[in-house]
Amino acid sequence: MHFGIKTKQVAGVTLLVGLAVILLSSWYLAELAHVYLEETKASADLLAGAIANRAFDVIRSGADPVTGLQTDAGLRSILVATAAYPKNVTYAAIVDLSGVAIAHSDPSYEGQTLAPAADLQELFRAGAIAQTRAIFAGEGQTYEMVVPLTLTSGSGPQAVPFGSIRIGVSTLLIRSQLNRSLQTPIYTAFAALIGASLVAMLLAQVVLRPIHVIRSGLARLGRGELDVKVDLPPEGELADLGDSFKAVSERLAADRTQLAGQQATLESVVEHLEDAVAFFAQDGTLLFANPAMRAVLRPGTSGPIEELFPADHPYRTLVDETLSTRRSRGPIQVWVPGAGERLLHSHVVEDAGGRSLGVMLVARNLAYLTEVESTLSYSRKLAALGRLSAGIAHEVKNPLNATMIHLELLKMKMVNEPAAMDHVRVIAAQMRRLDEVVQGFLKFTRPEDLKLQAVSLSSVIHELMPIITAEAEKSGVEVRVECPTSLPLVSADPGMLQQAFLNLALNGCQAMPNGGRLRIAGAARPNRRVEIVFEDTGIGIPPEDLERIFELYFTTKEHGTGIGLTMVFRTVQLHDGDIEVQSVPGRGTTFRVVLRQAALQPLLAS
Repeated sequence: MHFGIKTKQVAGVTLLVGLAVILLSSWYLAELAHVYLEETKASADLLAGAIANRAFDVIRSGADPVTGLQTDAGLRSILVATAAYPKNVTYAAIVDLSGVAIAHSDPSYEGQTLAPAADLQELFRAGAIAQTRAIFAGEGQTYEMVVPLTLTSGSGPQAVPFGSIRIGVSTLLIRSQLNRSLQTPIYTAFAALIGASLVAMLLAQVVLRPIHVIRSGLARLGRGELDVKVDLPPEGELADLGDSFKAVSERLAADRTQLAGQQATLESVVEHLEDAVAFFAQDGTLLFANPAMRAVLRPGTSGPIEELFPADHPYRTLVDETLSTRRSRGPIQVWVPGAGERLLHSHVVEDAGGRSLGVMLVARNLAYLTEVESTLSYSRKLAALGRLSAGIAHEVKNPLNATMIHLELLKMKMVNEPAAMDHVRVIAAQMRRLDEVVQGFLKFTRPEDLKLQAVSLSSVIHELMPIITAEAEKSGVEVRVECPTSLPLVSADPGMLQQAFLNLALNGCQAMPNGGRLRIAGAARPNRRVEIVFEDTGIGIPPEDLERIFELYFTTKEHGTGIGLTMVFRTVQLHDGDIEVQSVPGRGTTFRVVLRQAALQPLLAS
């Protein structure tokens, strides 16, 4: 059992006071027992003297000594009065030389032989400890004080032994007297112990306060609080300790802030890795796993590796081998049941002293890499097809321009033939429409040279507001902008982003011919993303058309080209972003564009 410093201090002081009380009480008890024995002996001496004087008078009267002693009223009154003595005397008797009771305070014992009891003089000659032990031993004991009784012979002054006077003293009565006398000292001793404990607790509170303050400060540091200060006396031995604690706290706060920043950066990087990453302690306990790794673990487990993977699982086998040999392994290409082909690496992590801390396991999805390679190949094919399409469109545009020129010349020669002019005008209109289609196709397929930079969305919207406001005023549309300047910067081409946002805003205004409200709002999103929303209260988009609005040349407008939203979609894709659309016919449409934050965000923000 563990005891605190305060408990130990209180117990120590109480124990010292208790020992002192015990020693003093023992000494007091021994002295008190000796005093009571002295008083008892004095009472016995007084009683023996009174009996002896009366016995001498009876014997000198000349009558038969035995008969006289038994019948003398004065002696009988002295013996009977023995019970009235309060000083622990139990009986008094006169016995002859053979031990037969001649006269006794209890007449029933007269004529009987009295067994000798322990000598009271021997008890007095013993030490204080022996006297105290005798008084408190067992059920008590009777001691006798014996006074010889002699007669003077008729032929001379020679004393003749006659018998003796026995005075009985009970240690049980002495003990009872002592117990009554010890009640007050015992209460006093208990009060002293309680008082000593209270004083010890008060002293411990005062003396140990600096330790409690330091321990509280250490506990706060352990909970992660920064810049912890302790309230220690500004002077004395503890002043330097307080300054040292403050310096250590400030140093830990600085290190923890730096470490927290590094850890957040590292966790952010690892959390978004396509590779599955896990870190195991030296005993095989899982300490960290990113989302890609947690996806393959047994659900609801986070303890030892035995609970995370089956016995024959490749991940567990590789980690166990690395932990046992303390050597990094890989790359090893394996087939994982239920997951597919993986490329495994295991790395032994060591501290600065070369001591092994654990193993880091990295599992790369080869199927994903194959998919990426296929996507890259498909992208190259699309780029080649785009260049081919652009070339075809260019070749179509050249004869189309020549045709338009000759058609204009033909119109000049046929001004006097109205019927033919109608056919010429129809042909000219269709040729112009074909030219617009080719222009849009060229614009869509022409490779764009992105000029990415850190762009403020609020600045982009602010620059577009004059054009948007002019279009909105035509139909009585209210424009509400909720794009704060504190939004994180995004990585984008400003010109392309302006054109895409302008298309979305103008489409929203044109969808409200009878007035309404256009809301443009920006907000930060998790995973370093920024969102911009274009929300109108217009006529909406029918469900059957909603999936086709980003298709090239698809339009629901009477004079639309079907290129605007396609270019918006292409711009968002080029910026590695996402675009979503939600629409309810008769209630409005919402376009939501999500872009990545700029990589230089912290530098620009500072």
